[in-house]
Amino acid sequence: MERYRHYTDASRVILPITDVLLIFGAFRCAGYITSGTWNFEGIYPALLVVFALLWWILSGQYANIYRVDRLITYPEKLMYVVRTFLLHAVLLLTGAVLMQQYWVPARFLFAAYSLSLVAVVSGRFVLTFGYRQYLRHVARPVSRYVIVGAGESGQSLYRFLASHDPIANEFAGFFADEPVPGGLRNLVRGGVSDLKTFCQQNRIDEIYFAMPLDRRDLIEELSQFADQHFLSFRIVPDFRGTVRKDVNVYFYDHMPILTIRHEPLGIRTNQMLKRIFDVAFSLAVILLVFPIIMPILALLIKLDSRGPIFFKQMRPGKHNQLFPCFKLRTMSASHGRTELQATKNDPRVTRVGAYLRKYNLDELPQFFNVLLGHMSVVGPRPNMVSQLEEYSKHITQYQMRHAVTPGITGYAQVNGYRGETREEGTMEKRVEYDLKYVENWSFGLDMKIIGQTVWNMVRGEKNAY
Repeated sequence: MERYRHYTDASRVILPITDVLLIFGAFRCAGYITSGTWNFEGIYPALLVVFALLWWILSGQYANIYRVDRLITYPEKLMYVVRTFLLHAVLLLTGAVLMQQYWVPARFLFAAYSLSLVAVVSGRFVLTFGYRQYLRHVARPVSRYVIVGAGESGQSLYRFLASHDPIANEFAGFFADEPVPGGLRNLVRGGVSDLKTFCQQNRIDEIYFAMPLDRRDLIEELSQFADQHFLSFRIVPDFRGTVRKDVNVYFYDHMPILTIRHEPLGIRTNQMLKRIFDVAFSLAVILLVFPIIMPILALLIKLDSRGPIFFKQMRPGKHNQLFPCFKLRTMSASHGRTELQATKNDPRVTRVGAYLRKYNLDELPQFFNVLLGHMSVVGPRPNMVSQLEEYSKHITQYQMRHAVTPGITGYAQVNGYRGETREEGTMEKRVEYDLKYVENWSFGLDMKIIGQTVWNMVRGEKNAY
């Protein structure tokens, strides 16, 4: 908003001067603490100049340091100041090392930084508190505003301004034709058609339009009304109402880019983090676990039934690319129906195979798939080719689960949706959880799924057969 930009511009001059004065006082105090004298001579004046100048430059790059309105909270303000001081220390000390300047006692430097940080933070909080008390007791609200539309965008805007800046911004009400949640009904002043009359009868400074952007005629009408009555007309796009889907906004430089689906694994750094973990985790399992457990499992499989130890089947992976999925053999080698999904009490499953399936041990060879890049430790489970063809026909979002690399374990599996999918709605729920994973991926979520998988292995999976 313009008023915040203007305030910040003024603050970039006034507040840095205050900072420099506080830093000067901190230097004098640091000198007294370390040497017992208030004299400020020798190398210390030069250090003060470098210290204060570097702070002025760095703080100018972080405009949020110089905001005292409530659109930035106290914790956010503290974080910005501390972060800037840390960067300041890194640059100052790096410069001293590169120029081989070791003439400043470490004790003095530590005291100067500590006292400067305390002084600047205290000064900032005092100024912020004073500004807010001025608005509360002396000045009138900077702006009185109304919101057109009480959908998700309108409610989000109201909650943000109400929690961050209720003093400078006074909310005058919603104007909406759609149903409004019970807790907000008392804030509705009428329908959209009542807005003009309300604005003419009351002092209103800003109109926020928070309805779908396809209401072009209404936008043009309200924009002209605002111009005629010297009101600020601002648009808060309700993209969800426009395209009927969740929309995420990204910025390439200053250009907004809209995406219909949130895709955290479409970000390169997230892909690298996930791949590094996959390689490290799979190597740890292969080098530490396999030498102990695989010979035992291989012997049990050979003693239980005739046939190979390992089973390989082509499965669709990321972007439906087929890859050889490795498993320990859990069925008799002569059944000849590899594309038929296992069912409860399936006669094809061997005695040892039933235990391997129950405790997920048959999936262990897939860590080689992870190492080769075919799979990830966590992701949507790769179904059979026949299932891909079948479910793609009647589950419209089924293909989206293949937008990421499949996993040994997944979000659907740890939530109970694994095994047979013949019951109505079972596959739909599995796809729902897979898409939740795709849209809400985080490294912490992967760790949670791995932990739940280990716990399920210990207690045994009731749907694994």
